[in-house]
Formats: sequence, structure tokens, C-alpha cells
Amino acid sequence: MIKDQNYKVDFFVGIILVIGLFIGQSFAYAIGLGISSFMGEDVQKTGGFNLLAYILTMVTPILFFDLLILRRSGKKLNFDFSTKPFRVYLLIFPMMLGMMMIADYITQFIPTEGPLLGPLYDIYTELLQSIAEDSVALIIMTVILAPILEEILFRGILMRGLINNKMDPKIAIILAALIFGLVHFNPWQFVGAFLLGLVLGLVYYKTKSLLMPILLHAFNNLVSALLMLNTDSESFAGIFRINNEMVLGLGIILVSIPFYFFAINKNIIYKD
Repeated sequence: MIKDQNYKVDFFVGIILVIGLFIGQSFAYAIGLGISSFMGEDVQKTGGFNLLAYILTMVTPILFFDLLILRRSGKKLNFDFSTKPFRVYLLIFPMMLGMMMIADYITQFIPTEGPLLGPLYDIYTELLQSIAEDSVALIIMTVILAPILEEILFRGILMRGLINNKMDPKIAIILAALIFGLVHFNPWQFVGAFLLGLVLGLVYYKTKSLLMPILLHAFNNLVSALLMLNTDSESFAGIFRINNEMVLGLGIILVSIPFYFFAINKNIIYKD
């Protein structure tokens, strides 16, 4: 977290973050058009360009917040990346895996056909395929950059800032997870991002260390990347050859038991 706890996220700061996100994405798109025109071929579907576009999109709102909000008041970004006792990892990783299974189960019910969702799903799958063609770029973007940049933005800046602005922590966790899901711009990733964002937010709030949600985020993305590169199945049910209901049941168990000991049982205490 930012060591100076006085910074806040309000409507104005939220607008700055949205503008930064839009400008970063627009700049990346413009660069893609320019490079494609210069080279005489479309580079916007290559792994290398997707990596560059992602960096520009995510770094810009973080820089906007740092330069336009914090530094004007004499502050700077400074996050807590401290490690935690081993028992904490034994709780948060199974909880994350369980939520991944629950998200996978729910996602199966989102239609992939129809006049609206059909074309959107085609765009979504085409994008995934283009990214997966460059396995190195895929791993760098999803397992390294995305966990760091997205957790800084959505948990370290947004969620923490909302809590500093006297928002109820539960509402702040939900709101940050909701926005995290919405910026994925498709319903299939929205479900997973929202549900996983709840776990990421809870873990950050309880441990006060941004390293914890970064590791969990990397774990989720690593599993997804390996499945994308090495299997033909998009679900846990297909991989383990079990029905969806078993995936849901196992997911609920994996979430519920660690959640009790991590968030409810008072024997585990985390210092602010």
C-alpha cells in the first residue's frame, strides 16, 4: 500500500484514472496504425504489439495518478510488498483456486452465440488466439506485467484510495472488483475478473501487502496461460474429465474453508 495513508480516491480522481486508461489505449491504437502503415502489414495482432499496447494502456493511468494527483501534493507512489507467514499462503492460494473454479462454472452459462454476443465472442476468441501465438509475449504479459500493473491500479490505488476516503471496506473491495471486471470489456472475462477481484481485494485488505494479490493474480494467469497453450479445453471440467457441478462443489469448499480461517477466525491477526 502507499505508506502515506492520506491520499484518497474520489470522483475527480476516478475521472483522471478513466481518462488515463482511455488515452493509453488510444495512444497504443494510434501507434499500431502508424507501424502497420509504415511496414505495410497489420502488426496489431502480433504478440509483441499486444504486449506494448498493454503496457501503454495500464501504465498511463498509473502515471496520471502519480504525476497529476500525488506529486502535486508532495507525495509519491510507495507500496508495501512485504512477505507474510507461510500459513497465510496456505490459506490464500486454495481460496484463489476455489474462486477460479466457481468463476469457470458460472462462465459456462454465458452464451457465445446470438446477434450481440456472437460477434463479440468471435472478437474475444480471435484476440486470445493472436496473443497465444507468441507464447513468450503471452507469459510476460499475463504472468508478470498484468499482476503487477493491474494490482497497483485496482487494489493499490483504487481500492486503497476508496477506503482512505472513508468508504466501507466491503464496498470498496466490491467496487474495485466490479471495475476490474468491466475493464476487460467482455462478459466471459468479466465474471472471472469480478469474482477473483473479490479475493484479491480481501487479501490485500487483510494483509496490507500488495505482494499477496500480485502473487495470486500471477497464479491465476499462469494457470490460464498454460491451459491456453497446452490444452484444447477451456474449463476445469474438460481438463479433469468431471462434470461442472463437481467443479462448483469443489470450488465452494476450497473457498469456504480458507475464507473462514483467513477472514473470520480471530486466531490470525494482521497488523496495519
